[in-house]
Amino acid sequence: MNLLLKRLAWGIAAVIALSLLGRLADRADASAPGSRLRAVLFVNGTLGDKSFFDSAAAGMRQARQRLPVTTRVVEGGIDPTRWESALADLADSGEHDLIVVGTFTMVPTVQKLAAQFPRMRFIVFDAAVDYAHCACANVHSILFRQNEGAYLAGYLAAMLLREHALPGVPANGSLGVVGGMQFPVIEDYLVGFRAGARAFDPAIVVASQYANGFSDPAAGKDIANAQMTAGAALIFHAAGATGQGVNEAVSQAHRYAIGVDLDQYALAYRSNPQRAGAIVTSVMKNIDVAIVQALGQHLQGQLPWGRARSLGLAEGGIGLAPHSQVMDNAPAAIAARLDAVRADIVAGRVRIPSAFTRTGNPG
Repeated sequence: MNLLLKRLAWGIAAVIALSLLGRLADRADASAPGSRLRAVLFVNGTLGDKSFFDSAAAGMRQARQRLPVTTRVVEGGIDPTRWESALADLADSGEHDLIVVGTFTMVPTVQKLAAQFPRMRFIVFDAAVDYAHCACANVHSILFRQNEGAYLAGYLAAMLLREHALPGVPANGSLGVVGGMQFPVIEDYLVGFRAGARAFDPAIVVASQYANGFSDPAAGKDIANAQMTAGAALIFHAAGATGQGVNEAVSQAHRYAIGVDLDQYALAYRSNPQRAGAIVTSVMKNIDVAIVQALGQHLQGQLPWGRARSLGLAEGGIGLAPHSQVMDNAPAAIAARLDAVRADIVAGRVRIPSAFTRTGNPG
């Protein structure tokens, strides 16, 4: 009954919060001096996930600080039926030169609007339009090889566990993974993590489960608790705000987690040291860096419109957060071995399976 009441309370709080944010929320930023570009980020959801969308918003802030760009962030809310009309309004308003938007769910809308508004520029991140079947010469797509970062995280997780570098847990424990929803980008994390863990220990058990949502910390916590009951000592999550429930569960159980997108240890270490202490690292998808680079290249006339590019470890689009309580106290040999694996990936000596091809890296 306590668990039911807790989930009900969590759900009511989420409904109240999302009802306030569900209407199109507009966060306008100050104009940059001498601005030469008006860019808007459309979030097909809401900010506050401490992950994917927050990273994109950070990129817009950094762009405003470093480039002659006026930026704006618009939250579309959680109702998908409103996203196309909201994005069309932005394209038709005459107030913007360029729209930044992410996730595969927005690709059909971008393909439609790119043809309707040929003078508008679109940057799509973490997905790509189908250039062979749409009039998308005004669209630049940014893909990430997240399987590379996840492979490193899996290798590190198995190494820490088997080398007795995770205080308070038995070295013979297993690993867990929590995904937000089952689609290729999230599957790519899971495929990469599992491959990395088994590259260190072919016999290691890696349990995985999808939460069927990216904004349900209660579900993330329930799944994590179930995986820990089954023996998981460390859980990797690629689940947006749902992953915050994983972080809470592992910290309460004195187990460990690996986060995603943003440096979740850095986000938590001042406000919640206990939770931060349970976060080993995060697989950083540097959406903020990619957005700043793309806007800068556009201003220089160097952004390849009508094409997609793929960013991984070599390009700095993917990486592991460098510091945490665990990593700062781990034996130096562990960091050295991880660096060697990273170098092998960048040099092409390690071929990582992908959910996109099942045989090699996407892009």
